[in-house]
Amino acid sequence: MAKKITYKKNDIVTLADLKHHQRAKVVKLNTIDKALRRRLLDMGITEGVQVKVKRIAPLGDPFDIELRGYELCLRKNDLKLIDVEVIS
Repeated sequence: MAKKITYKKNDIVTLADLKHHQRAKVVKLNTIDKALRRRLLDMGITEGVQVKVKRIAPLGDPFDIELRGYELCLRKNDLKLIDVEVIS
């Protein structure tokens, strides 16, 4: 049986590691793919923005996150490239 890991305030993790209703602040985009980086930036995922995990699909992919007053669904593979600092 897999042990559930709970992240605390100020932990640095990827956005894919967050659980339902956790909030975090984006610290860094870890992608060398310029097209993907531009797409994430165009969607409002920039350093310093606060995000909240609203929903996670039953099989764990995609995630529904809230940022800048709107909701966005992203694949787990893309979320693994975004480092965040846990707020709550």
